[in-house]
Amino acid sequence: MARITLDDLAHSYLPAPAGEADYALKRMTHVWEDGGAYALLGSSGCGKTTLLNIISGLLHPSEGRVLFGDRDVTGAPTAERNIAQVFQFPVVYDTMTVRENLAFPLRNRGRDAAYVADRVQSIARMIGMETALNRKAKGLTADAKQKISLGRGMVREDVNAILFDEPLTVIDPHMKWELRTQLKTLHRQFGHTMIYVTHDQTEALTFADKVVVMYDGRVVQTGTPEDLFERPAHTFVGYFIGSPGMNLFDARIEGDRARLPGGEVELAGHYDAAGAGRTRIGIRPEYAVLTAGQGLPVTIRRVEDVGRHRLVRAETAGQPVDIVVPEGMPIGAELTHVAFPPDRISVYADDWRIEGRAA
Repeated sequence: MARITLDDLAHSYLPAPAGEADYALKRMTHVWEDGGAYALLGSSGCGKTTLLNIISGLLHPSEGRVLFGDRDVTGAPTAERNIAQVFQFPVVYDTMTVRENLAFPLRNRGRDAAYVADRVQSIARMIGMETALNRKAKGLTADAKQKISLGRGMVREDVNAILFDEPLTVIDPHMKWELRTQLKTLHRQFGHTMIYVTHDQTEALTFADKVVVMYDGRVVQTGTPEDLFERPAHTFVGYFIGSPGMNLFDARIEGDRARLPGGEVELAGHYDAAGAGRTRIGIRPEYAVLTAGQGLPVTIRRVEDVGRHRLVRAETAGQPVDIVVPEGMPIGAELTHVAFPPDRISVYADDWRIEGRAA
């Protein structure tokens, strides 16, 4: 196992990049601690797989270094990095049985037969394929093959890191939950450094101790699921995390007030936004409150009952606003305004969170 350091790293697929826009990965320095369980989260095209392939050695970065512990492995091939990688689409040997596929990485490294048999049985139990061990991989369904690929990636106990590139894409929803639970159990048991790439926030938030959110080739925030929900460092994090995401409103920030087209909102601190470009405030739908007169005027467009709560789709001064209303709380005609608790409001300048000072 190893601490993984990305030192002043950047990458462009162009031979002579002329500016920042030509880089798939903008310059970054980042540390993945030894034994951590990380999720690399972002929308398609944000650079997640590029970054993972640089860590694994499948891609050489244009600039910067990759270190495993204190060792510079930037130029080292994948085989020398002692990692396991599980790809989005299954990679299995069709002519081998499930047992032989799972055993291959261990036999290739000369492990004794008793250890191989025990380890294969354990992994097969984890991925739910004990009864298929003697079947040929050819002819198995895509999700069964992906389970084999996942198992083969986890069968070794001596790796520096296990890298997962959207490994559950073809797995049915119930099995996804089971496998994520098993991955967390495996992590607690063996302490491997795990990096799990996904565009699915549920997968990221339920798997990882820390989530690394990428946007447009940058790491915009690294934190616990609670950090990302309560204190999004970038408007993308606020919008991308949560269902629905954070409400964002253009606003003029003046000290402890945010002035919106529909009225004025009190802030929990004093903010200096002088010289900033676009300024906005953000509020989670869970913290917005329908009232009978306090706050901004609101027009309710529709109400969606999603079980444990209702989601109110509304507008204030022509801007959409989502409001989560607890199940059982009435939504009457007298509720004509929406209020934002000051301590739940985030303030952004040019998409980045800024902190206020005490009043």
